[in-house]
Amino acid sequence: MIHGARPAARGADGTLVLLHGRATDEHDLLRVVDALDPERRLDGLTPRGPFTLPPGGYHWYGPVVRLGVPNKETFEQSFALLSEWLDATVDLERTVLGGFSQGSVMAYALGLGAGRPAPAGVLAMSGFIPVVEGFELDLEGRRGLPVAIAHGTHDPVITVQFGREARDRLSAAGLDVLYRESPIGHGVDPRGIDELRAWLARTLPARAAA
Repeated sequence: MIHGARPAARGADGTLVLLHGRATDEHDLLRVVDALDPERRLDGLTPRGPFTLPPGGYHWYGPVVRLGVPNKETFEQSFALLSEWLDATVDLERTVLGGFSQGSVMAYALGLGAGRPAPAGVLAMSGFIPVVEGFELDLEGRRGLPVAIAHGTHDPVITVQFGREARDRLSAAGLDVLYRESPIGHGVDPRGIDELRAWLARTLPARAAA
């Protein structure tokens, strides 16, 4: 799988995988990797979506059936492709899966999906938990899993209600949820980076020196 990479400065304490939103590419979130991990403790990987669709760029799935419901065929293809790539590339127990918009949807799916190994944590920015026929979550098996959710209250693309619903559903299932709303639209609020950086440091702490 084609992906961007920002390696750790020395022996990595883990891996941060960030999945881009629709109509962009693997370079889009490299600056967010740097912002979340300025000390370069972690290896940062940013895969490219497999589909090229209007209005251009790369996508993880085709047009949604309705908001919250991705196209089944393309979602399943990306889910299988990403699952195979992750299993061959990273140690999931030392990996935070994250993303923005469409990438956030896939991070939820890969991190919470039934039959998938649990990552160290999930970082969901401006996304939703997908509803796809035949796809199921394993929330019982994710009790205590750290999840950070960030969403803009003025988001016109994926409304903040999706972020609130994810917070409530995951918290009720016993996951360890950090939730942040910002007065922005569909984007990553730089004012929230410090809190997410601290969450990431707790979720993937530095390894003890040998």
